[in-house]
Amino acid sequence: MEHHDPQHEAWMWQALALAERSRGSAEPNPLVGCVLVKQGREIGRGHTAPFGGPHAEAAALADARQRGEDTAGATAYITLEPCSHFGKTPPCAEALIEAHIARAVVAMGDPFDRVAGRGLAKLREAGVEVVTGVCEARAREVNAPYIKRITTGLPWVTIKWAATLDGKIATHRGDSRWISSPASRRRVHEWRARADAILVGVGTALADDPQLTAREVEVRRVARRVVLDPELRLPPQARLTLGSEPGDPPVTLAIDEHLVDGPGQRLHDYRAHGIEIVPLPQLPDHHLDLAPLLRHLVAAHDATHILVEGGAGLTGSLLKQNLADQLLVFIAPKLLGDANALGAVTGLTADTINDATPLNLHHVERIEDDVLLDYRVG
Repeated sequence: MEHHDPQHEAWMWQALALAERSRGSAEPNPLVGCVLVKQGREIGRGHTAPFGGPHAEAAALADARQRGEDTAGATAYITLEPCSHFGKTPPCAEALIEAHIARAVVAMGDPFDRVAGRGLAKLREAGVEVVTGVCEARAREVNAPYIKRITTGLPWVTIKWAATLDGKIATHRGDSRWISSPASRRRVHEWRARADAILVGVGTALADDPQLTAREVEVRRVARRVVLDPELRLPPQARLTLGSEPGDPPVTLAIDEHLVDGPGQRLHDYRAHGIEIVPLPQLPDHHLDLAPLLRHLVAAHDATHILVEGGAGLTGSLLKQNLADQLLVFIAPKLLGDANALGAVTGLTADTINDATPLNLHHVERIEDDVLLDYRVG
């Protein structure tokens, strides 16, 4: 049930802003913010610490104690239902009860099956007034990757590219440096520094020999580097295989399952170098089924958010297999006008415009002379 008390909404927006501070450090935990209010003023605040650290509610209660504030009778504004089980930290619902909170205003329930209403029930049983649904739509946006992982076993998949105004991501010779501005490229490094994995197709890896690392920005998490390489074309000297440096982020190669019994020495060398090999089955159209790769990244590496950086064939496959959630597209003030230049997506077919993949525009931002378009898929 959605509530529209202006005071509740105002405090909840502050809690949601706190939750955003945890992006890139709290995962695979959800991003949560908590604000404690008593007699119309804030007495404590907190957000989820890096994985394994205090949750938002515990951080807010600790903040109140440090300020010398009495939490008895206070209202807690929380962006997600407090947990009710012991994990790496004690249950937050119990902590709120022990702090004698009078009211909990909660934006949304937690879909995690070990919580899923139990936290709210525990608060109510202890006599705490519970209000739910305040700013719920925004709370779901903040935790969209977490919600998808918990409910489907799949990570949130963001595909990014930079294109000229006429939709080209490279010249007919494959040159793409640089379409977007330095500020736009810095933004990409910021995204890399908050993602669990960075995925590229082998064509991009061959053309650019990329590092796929976050540079010259604050690194909140080290993203696993993943290459879709069906035929094992990536050479040993590539920076993503045996040419990597000590201390570089881990690498996963996704290959056609039929190759597992093929070029054994190379696979042996890669595995000996710490490179993970994930065999994938073919679909009827002879493209690899990417869902098992994404599920593996969740199950084996706690991946919540995957950043996809090319190329056109991989983008097309993710869209065709209904695995993409978000498109982040930089449009640069350049024109190529070349029919043979490379487009951003291949592999989709549409006889009419009505058959085109529908997108929902979520946000538009100007970055220097580029325009960043943020779309949701479907």
